[in-house]
Amino acid sequence: MNLIAIVERLFEQYGYLVLLIGLPLDFIALPIPPGNSTLTYTGYLSYKGVLQGGPAIAMALSGAIIGVTITYVLGYALGMPLIERFGKWLLLKPAHIEKTRRYYDKYGNRLLLVGFFIPGVRQFIGYFIGIIRVPYRTVAIYAYTGTLLWVLAFWGIGYFFGDQWEHMLGLVERYLKFFFIGVGALLVALVLIRLLRRARI
Repeated sequence: MNLIAIVERLFEQYGYLVLLIGLPLDFIALPIPPGNSTLTYTGYLSYKGVLQGGPAIAMALSGAIIGVTITYVLGYALGMPLIERFGKWLLLKPAHIEKTRRYYDKYGNRLLLVGFFIPGVRQFIGYFIGIIRVPYRTVAIYAYTGTLLWVLAFWGIGYFFGDQWEHMLGLVERYLKFFFIGVGALLVALVLIRLLRRARI
C-alpha cells in the first residue's frame, strides 16, 4: 500500500482527526501520514465537498502548531543536556551550538517562514530552534506563520487543482527539491568564494 492509499484510508476512518493527530507525528519525524500528501488530499476532499474548507484548515494548522511546539519543547528541554553528555560521539560540542545560534540570529527568523517547505527539513526545525533556545515569542511569530503558509499552500494545491491533485503534488515536490538544492549549492559556492578571498588577503 502506497502513502497516498494510507492517507485515504486514515481519512475514511478518522476524518478531521487525521489532521490534529497525524500532522504532529509528521513533525516528530514519524511521517505517517506524510504531511504534504495529507494536506493536499485534505484540499482535494474540501474541493469534493467531503470536508469543509474552514474547519479542515483550522484542524490542519492546529495539528502543525502542536507538532512544532512539541518538538521545540523537546529540543529546548533535552537538546543541550544530550549534546553536553553525548555530543563528543557525534562530533558536536556546545561551542558548535553557540556558533550556530549566532548564525541563526542573523538569518534564522526569515528561514523559518520557508523552512517547512524544504524536503527533509520540516521534521527537524522544532528540535533545532529548541536546542539553540530561540525565544518562544519568536517561535510563535515566525514558526507558526511558517506552518500557516505551508498548510495553506499544500491545502490549496488539492483544492484548486481538484482531480489533478496527485499529479500537481508530484510536480511541486519535485521542483521544490530542485529549487532548494540549487539554493543550497549557491550558498555553498558563495561561502567558498568568501573563504578564498580571505585566504588571498
